Amino acid sequence: MKSVLSAILILIMLTGFFGGYAAEKSDSQNPVIGFPRPCSPDSWIKQGIVLEPNQPWEGEDIQNFTSPAEPLGDGRWRIWYGSGSPMSIAVAEGIPGGKMTKYQVALSKGKPASGAPFAIGNLLEEWRPTQPVHIKLKDGGHRLYFWAHSPKHHVLRYLAADSSDGRHYRVIDPNRPCIYHFLDRAVEFVGTTPSGLTLTAKPESYRLKDELAASPELITNDATTVYQLPDGSFEMYTATMLSIKQGDPRWANNDCPGLIRVIDRLVSKEGLHWSGRQRVLQPDANDPIDLQFYYLCVTYTPQGRVGMLGHYRVKAQTQDLEWCFSPDGVNWIRPFRNRAWLERGWPGESDSYGIYAGASLAFDSGRWWLFYTGVNSSHNGKYSYGPPHSVIMLATTNSIFQH
Repeated sequence: MKSVLSAILILIMLTGFFGGYAAEKSDSQNPVIGFPRPCSPDSWIKQGIVLEPNQPWEGEDIQNFTSPAEPLGDGRWRIWYGSGSPMSIAVAEGIPGGKMTKYQVALSKGKPASGAPFAIGNLLEEWRPTQPVHIKLKDGGHRLYFWAHSPKHHVLRYLAADSSDGRHYRVIDPNRPCIYHFLDRAVEFVGTTPSGLTLTAKPESYRLKDELAASPELITNDATTVYQLPDGSFEMYTATMLSIKQGDPRWANNDCPGLIRVIDRLVSKEGLHWSGRQRVLQPDANDPIDLQFYYLCVTYTPQGRVGMLGHYRVKAQTQDLEWCFSPDGVNWIRPFRNRAWLERGWPGESDSYGIYAGASLAFDSGRWWLFYTGVNSSHNGKYSYGPPHSVIMLATTNSIFQH
């Protein structure tokens, strides 16, 4: 009975919230009592570029999309990021805006390279990592999640690696990933997955004989974040593809025809075996028809979870950062969907076409810090303001809430 009453209460609150939002003309009005309001977009101060590709192994682009930034004290930070072609991950340490030392990961099939400042072992040959998510575990250890790509081996899966020192990681089991991209070799499911993605039979199977077929519940797209909760368990937010039929007005020939992006949540006791998949964010009738949700990055506060939602307009090929909020990780509200929380730059600036958030906001030295990837080109790469590039940028604010 208590759970039913709780569900009714949440429904009433959400209905009131969206009803209040539908009537408001700007975010200057208080939409509902009981939920915190975000700081104004004008409260953010852009600090400019803090990392750009200047190493041979970085190629032309670097990105901290879904990756954390961690304060080290005395104004120093550690920024996790991905780069290069072939793909790679790295950390940069130092003072943002000043000198930062970069450490590219050393990869090996056996033990992590002991002499390297940053290494991953037990990663099979030609498997390349990207989009790192680092978590300092409550038991004192370190966990690193990342997508592993290997076109040659038909691999595209999300792996976990553990470390005792935060520098040298060992992949727990490359053939037992946390989740699978729908293009991974272990995905042999035919039909519609629990997330709503319809898959047809592949012309040829590349799955290894001793490799389990991917569970339909674990098939997704990419853009994934993972967080450890106060009780030691884990939650994951992943962008998944939802299949639509031809003729649906959301069909987009300039992106992924027949597919749209939505956000699902999974949970795990130990962060390795995931289940309980739920749809938590999907565009609705109050949204533009071409809106998709590209990612969800979460910051935990005493008031609840503050979300940075990837607001992707397919027609314009732009990526904006939308504020959202949840008391529990399942029920999310989007009261200010018509205005970006952090505005993109003017044409020609490094974040003029898109903003991709890091894993979380971080509080340090009396301010909130948002490290993000800025791009000056469209998502499909057909348009840009000048030569296409991506860089890591910084914005700060004294408070993420309005007082």
